[in-house]
Amino acid sequence: MRFIVDLFGVIAYGELSGFERLSSDARFSPSLADRAGLGRLAVLEFEHFEMVSSHLSGLGVDVEEAMAPFQASVDSFHERTRPGDWYESLMKAYVIDAISGDFYRALADRLDPDTRSLIGRIESGEGSPLLYRRLKEALADDPRLASRLALWGRRLVGEALTQAQRIGIEREFLGGLLFADASDHAEHTTALFSQLTRNHSRRMGALGLTA
Repeated sequence: MRFIVDLFGVIAYGELSGFERLSSDARFSPSLADRAGLGRLAVLEFEHFEMVSSHLSGLGVDVEEAMAPFQASVDSFHERTRPGDWYESLMKAYVIDAISGDFYRALADRLDPDTRSLIGRIESGEGSPLLYRRLKEALADDPRLASRLALWGRRLVGEALTQAQRIGIEREFLGGLLFADASDHAEHTTALFSQLTRNHSRRMGALGLTA
């Protein structure tokens, strides 16, 4: 039960932070269409937060208490990866949305049906296609932007994976959710993060960027 609460706690705070970040980024959009697009994604993030909050409430858990252990760590991650402009914000939203989705789905595969169902609704990938299309448009015929965002993408994925490992170790929920046999922990964790890295590389390749 504790590991499930930790999982939903970090998801809830991630979604709440995503809402705040996208709402702020939308103000600096180069067009009204971009502002509306990011605004829709921000609303979606907040809806996900409310879904997790409701689920935790049904388990008798206060969402604020579940999120509290992760607040400092997640806030620190966002401080370390503060975008320099709107295009870096767009890339950050795309990378974090995709990596988070991969990570939570990998965990959900080993969990109970109710947990899998909720994570499936949260990580349905609705935001990634919009972000992908807008990045693809921005990168077309702009090699300088492509070079800059390729470097930024590499930094983001490194920070994101380090963050996920740190939280998993600090709270022990990664091992608690995934591995019945502690001796398999290191091997399977390495395999999981290698798969996340490969997925990221494929996504960057689809954008025409080197991961």
